[in-house]
Amino acid sequence: MQNDNLKSYLNLHLIVFIWGFTAVLGALITIPAEDLVWYRMLFASVFLSVFLALTRKSFRIPMRGLLQLVLVGLLIALHWIFFFQAIHISNVSITLSVFSLGAFFASLLEPIFYGRKVLWYEVFFGLIIIAGLSLILQVESGYINGVFFALASIILGVLFTLMNGKLITKHDPSVITFYEFLSGFFFISIYFIFEGKFSIDFFILTFNNWILLFILAAICTAYAFTASVRVMRKLTPYTVMLTTNLEPVYGIILAYFIIGGKEKMSTEFYIGALIIVITVILNGVIKHYYKGKE
Repeated sequence: MQNDNLKSYLNLHLIVFIWGFTAVLGALITIPAEDLVWYRMLFASVFLSVFLALTRKSFRIPMRGLLQLVLVGLLIALHWIFFFQAIHISNVSITLSVFSLGAFFASLLEPIFYGRKVLWYEVFFGLIIIAGLSLILQVESGYINGVFFALASIILGVLFTLMNGKLITKHDPSVITFYEFLSGFFFISIYFIFEGKFSIDFFILTFNNWILLFILAAICTAYAFTASVRVMRKLTPYTVMLTTNLEPVYGIILAYFIIGGKEKMSTEFYIGALIIVITVILNGVIKHYYKGKE
């Protein structure tokens, strides 16, 4: 059991690293945020449908479960739209630093979803993360609009993570992800139809954008998202969310070397990011300590 948990935890870190690269891709793809998410969910749905067909997994799911997945799909679509919009109006570093608040929100909401008591150290570490984020925002106040979009994105991210934590006990991860992406694609398509966005120009993209979208959909979405749902069978949503706080670190480092320019932040920013990393490590140590005493 411990080996399975360790394998899941290491796999989670690989997923989080991929998610960090997702933010860089979002900055490099030069189309509006909602267009990007539409293509992402379309391609990812196609990849997952092929995977399910090749592995001969059943697409069947009870109506109640399907309705739940449709709701989660809508939350994911909005989460990603706000996420990429935050990157476009600020930058990768600011957007990902705000995502560190996910652990704090999860520490408050997970007990409500799962009926367990609030753990003091989860709230404590969440407050430390807020302090690190405050340090960042004090010196980077010019990106406040991006902060608001990122904040809306992470709140939605916590909600669908908690909901998936329950759904994973009833359905296959690949099936869950397929229906969530398909429903998100459907909702955005309906919106685009009413807005009259579908035109010839909408489907004309540069070669570079097509390649980046393919990588985003295949590796950073279809694989990473399905794998993240699967590891939740072994790890709690809070552990998943807190480990996800390393996404800013991976993403900021990648953005610094790949994009450069406006991604090079102040010294105070990196101090705040370091506080967040140390908090993630301490949480893991304390969780191990308390489990050892049980």
